[in-house]
Formats: sequence, C-alpha cells, structure tokens
Amino acid sequence: MSAFYQQARFLQSATTPDTLPPELGFEVAFAGRSNSGKSSTLNRLCQQRSLARTSKTPGRTQLINFFSLPEEKFLVDLPGYGYAKVPEKVKLKWAKFIELYLTQRLTLRGLVIVMDIRRPMLEHDLTMLDWAESRDLDVHVVLNKSDKLKHGQAKSALLKTQQQLNKYNNETSVQMFSALKGVGVQALHAQLDKWLEPEPHKSNLP
Repeated sequence: MSAFYQQARFLQSATTPDTLPPELGFEVAFAGRSNSGKSSTLNRLCQQRSLARTSKTPGRTQLINFFSLPEEKFLVDLPGYGYAKVPEKVKLKWAKFIELYLTQRLTLRGLVIVMDIRRPMLEHDLTMLDWAESRDLDVHVVLNKSDKLKHGQAKSALLKTQQQLNKYNNETSVQMFSALKGVGVQALHAQLDKWLEPEPHKSNLP
C-alpha cells in the first residue's frame, strides 16, 4: 500500500477556520512536539524528501497543511507544539485553532501523535490526548527516533507508553518508528489504511 501514500501532494495551508478546505472524504491529522520529527515522519511515510517541510528551528511551521491523496483522502500536518521561542499570544492563537480543528472537523478519522521515544508523553502530548478523548477520536502514537535507543530501552519505552494510554477511553495504539532508518513504516501504513477505508467503522461526531 506504500505506493498509495507516495501519491500525496500538497493541497493548501490554513491559518484560520475560514481558510480550511471543504470537508470531503476522510483525513488523518499528524501532531507532535516541534522536535519530535513529525515532518520527517510524514516524508518517510510518503517516501518523499520534502513533502512536509523540515526545519532546524522548532516551531517554525505555523500553518495547518493539507496533503491530498487519491479518492478524496487527506493527510493533515498540524503545527508543532512545545515551541519555546514563540510569543505567548501566538501560542494561544495556534492552540485555539488546533483545538477547533480537532473538535469540529467532521471528516477527521484519526490522530497520529509523533513523540520522541526518549521523551514521550510530555505535557503537550497529554493535552492532545485529552482533546482526542473528549471527541472519542482514535489515536495512534508513533514513538519516533527509535534508532537512538538500544532495543531493550526502546521496548521498555513502548511498553510504558502502552500502559499510560490504557487510561484513555477512546481507541489508542502505539508503535516504534524511525524516520531516519524507515523502521515501522508498514505498521503506520496499516493504521492509516484502517482509518481511511471507504466505510466509517464508527462515528467521530462530537
């Protein structure tokens, strides 16, 4: 199924509710801290080097970016959070826009939260999980940068994260991933395939 995601193309960016594209088909959103490797994860997923822009300056992406796939399916790149060099007013503005998108977007089928496996489940990650639970939105956690840890350490981080996710009432799952090495790409493809299937497996209406 990887050839399907290679067809991803940039559609448009949104900065306000009025600039969001029409709600058509199904979409999956990607969220994560600014240093989690979210953009690199999207690029590896779609086997494209520069589909999602990467930056050495955390928090540079201030837009919700939409990428189109065939059959009215979409991937959505949310602004990175946890940025330290952004004014507080800007942080609040982004947070409100992201919250509106997550809680009111009817075509949203699932949320992928990309975390650094060495520092998972931090404050802003938990906020995203709370938003998803409030809407009964499925979540898949991607523990990126697994190549930075020994296998035993990575496995331990995976199990600990699984335990922490058990407290949430919505459907959650977690996997190890390495955007650098390509580890876990097939598992992520499988999760996205499940969410983007033609017939909804459940309603995600608020």
